[in-house]
Amino acid sequence: MLLISPLLANIYLHCLDRRFHGPSGPAGWANARLIRYADDFVILAKSQGQRLTDWVEERVESWLDLRLNREKTRTVDLTEAGSSLDFLGFTFRLAEDLYGRNRKYVRVCPSTKSLARERECLRELTSPCLNYKPLVQVVAGLNRRLVGWANYFRFGHPRVTFRKVNWFVNCRLTRHLP
Repeated sequence: MLLISPLLANIYLHCLDRRFHGPSGPAGWANARLIRYADDFVILAKSQGQRLTDWVEERVESWLDLRLNREKTRTVDLTEAGSSLDFLGFTFRLAEDLYGRNRKYVRVCPSTKSLARERECLRELTSPCLNYKPLVQVVAGLNRRLVGWANYFRFGHPRVTFRKVNWFVNCRLTRHLP
C-alpha cells in the first residue's frame, strides 16, 4: 500500500481541482462543487448522474493513476430521511427548520467518531494513574486539549456535543478530588 503525505496529495490532486472547475469539467455542466482536503474529497451536486461518477472515476483512476477507496466512496442523498455525511470529523445532515417554516437547512455537528476519539483522549488525560499529579496540572492539560478541540468544532451546531464532553470531563475529574 502506498501512502503519501498530505502535502504531496495536495500537489498531485491540484490537477483534479483545475480540471473539475475548468470549462469542460463538472463544475460547468453539472453545477457541481469539489471540496477537498489532502486526499479526501466530497462532490456537491443537486443531481448525481452517471456522467459525473464516470468523469471522476476516469480522472482519478486512469488519468492520475490512483485508486478510489471503494469502501469509503458512496453517493449520499441528504434529502432522504436519516441520511448523513461524515467528512473531516463533522456530520452533515439535512434538518427541519427550527422555527417550523417549510425549509430545511444543512445541520453540521461533530461526528460520533470524533466524539469517541475525544473521549478516549480525555480518558488518558484523566487516568487514575495520574493521581500523583496535582489537580491544577491535570486541569491545565485538559484545558489545552479542550480549547483546541472546541476551536476546531465550533463551526455549525456543536452545543449538544459540547455538553456531552463537558459532562464527561466533570465525571472524570471527580476521581481527582480528595
